[in-house]
Amino acid sequence: MIHPYVLVLYYSRYGATRLMAQQIARGIERTTGIEARLRTVPAISPVSEATEPAVPDEGAVYCSQDDLRHCAGLALGSPTRFGNMAAPMKYFLDTTSALWLNGDLIGKPAAVFTSTASLHGGQETTLVSMMLPLLHHGMVISGIPYSETALSQTTTGGTPYGASHLAANDQPPALSADETQLCQALGKRIAHLALKLSDSH
Repeated sequence: MIHPYVLVLYYSRYGATRLMAQQIARGIERTTGIEARLRTVPAISPVSEATEPAVPDEGAVYCSQDDLRHCAGLALGSPTRFGNMAAPMKYFLDTTSALWLNGDLIGKPAAVFTSTASLHGGQETTLVSMMLPLLHHGMVISGIPYSETALSQTTTGGTPYGASHLAANDQPPALSADETQLCQALGKRIAHLALKLSDSH
């Protein structure tokens, strides 16, 4: 029997989204009875001969259809690309038709997170763009409630639609205290919902 887990699935180009994924996983792991599973997706290229290694050089391994199929919940993250999710994440989601046909994700909780280089760089539209395919899969979308005080006091990232990060020109990337708190809160929220919704089936 597979131990219940929340899949933290992300694409990260410069490392900020990966940091968020790690903090969301930390929040999940603080919940008894469920664990986090970190996964990523390969980059894509307009050059048809370009290929990615079978195993990434660093970070999480690539997500399989089974990783997604068997999750109890999902946290989906991508940097912003012109107010939308990055192409590698969209490409991966476009390959999940079999899961949609089988209804494998129906009734499971999901949340989204993103990172942008500017404060008004499309965080909220990117978060919504990631929700759309999850709604088609029948997932139950969760945001961050305003009972999380960091949501009202943050001067960097953080939205009620999901966790976010203002990357600006930080090298190396670093999360603010509020962003870290909200990422962990989102992880805990999805973990709790995953356990409750799985118990109701």
